Amino acid sequence: MKLKTYFLTLLLFLLFFNGSILLISFINMNSSLNNIRECSLGEHYFIATSYAKDLKALEGRGISADNALNSTFQSYIEYYGKKNVFLELSRNGKLLSSNIPGQKNLLYKETGSLQGKRILSTVEAGGKKYVYVAGTLPAPYDSYVLSYLYDISPSISSWNRVTGILFSIGVAISFILAICLILLLNRIFKPLKHIALVSGDIAKGDYNNRIPVKGKDELSEMAQSFNNMAGEIQNQMAELEKSAEQKQCFIDNFAHELRTPLTTIYGYAEYIQKAAITEEEKLSATNYIMEESRRLQNLSNRLLSLAMLRNDEIRFEEINVRELLKYAVEELRKKAENKNVELEYVYDFTSLTGDIELLKCLLVNLTDNAVKACMSGGRVKLSAIYEKNNRALIIEDNGIGISEEHLKHITEAFYRVDKSRSRAEGGAGLGLALCRQIAERHNINMLFSSKPGEGTTVKLIFTTLK
Repeated sequence: MKLKTYFLTLLLFLLFFNGSILLISFINMNSSLNNIRECSLGEHYFIATSYAKDLKALEGRGISADNALNSTFQSYIEYYGKKNVFLELSRNGKLLSSNIPGQKNLLYKETGSLQGKRILSTVEAGGKKYVYVAGTLPAPYDSYVLSYLYDISPSISSWNRVTGILFSIGVAISFILAICLILLLNRIFKPLKHIALVSGDIAKGDYNNRIPVKGKDELSEMAQSFNNMAGEIQNQMAELEKSAEQKQCFIDNFAHELRTPLTTIYGYAEYIQKAAITEEEKLSATNYIMEESRRLQNLSNRLLSLAMLRNDEIRFEEINVRELLKYAVEELRKKAENKNVELEYVYDFTSLTGDIELLKCLLVNLTDNAVKACMSGGRVKLSAIYEKNNRALIIEDNGIGISEEHLKHITEAFYRVDKSRSRAEGGAGLGLALCRQIAERHNINMLFSSKPGEGTTVKLIFTTLK
């Protein structure tokens, strides 16, 4: 591409530049020749008129024109010979006097019978070029033919010399231009070369390379756009890798969650089938099987809820805040009493907009986690207050708290801070993942803050409600 552009541009320049030099030289030469021809015609007329007057003056003094012809004409020959002008006088095709170089009687025979006219042409004689003018003298001497020859060889030689100089200058300029052009094209195509190299690196999986951006021209804008595209590709690939990692982690955790209850169910079923056990032992094994079956059922229900939440459209409606908070508290009242945990709620506003069933699920899940985190004598408080001019639901507990290391992972599927406690209470590690999905569908900012031994606070900030 660069070489094609280089040779094509250089060829067009050379054709245009040298063609322009040649055209200007020809125009200048033709203009000079036209001026010489005009001057030659004027000078021929002046000589013919002056010579006729001289002949008439001689006859007025009684001297025959034929006798004074050569001596008078010789003075004109001598005078104009100094100006590179050659003259010839003939009569009825017979040469009378001439200083024209080369072959005698060459030019006047070509004139023929002019009959008072003048002819103008360019002729070549003796290896030189001349402007040739031929015409008769004024009456009554119109039987005489005056031939005028002006040597234009010096002018042509000068033109050739100037043209040669111009072409030499043109060659030098063309050479300089060729160097400048290749430097310019290298500069212009440098971003394209970088783009090709960076594109190759991106194709090989290296997404960190970028093109240096200099200036504010179109190529710089293209380089900047390419860098933006490369950055976007890098971000998307990072997201894809993260998503693939999360999916693999999900599959690994899901397989682990299935394996534990299935192993328990299979073990106790085999125990009932093959071992000689009492009714009491059989009842105990059956209870273990039912408990693990409930865990599987809970796991499948949570997974189904997550799948449905991703695909289903949610319905927004006005919700009574007091009834929402009361529902969450009453739903967990018995569980809280069994752990000797106090539940309470307060509210500063009375309504929200959202999907009532999903918000109930969100609030119950978060409150349930708060109750699980509390020890005997603990307290869980639900509040509906304004947070920086936005409506917010806040769930606070004074439980065991969560470390910073675990806090950033708690909304991931199957992630548990205390695995043994969660399994013992029937948790599947999907509750907060479901809460995150519900919050995202409602444009809610779900913020966690916690300190080990002091408790945890969850803020649900409704960014679209004031």
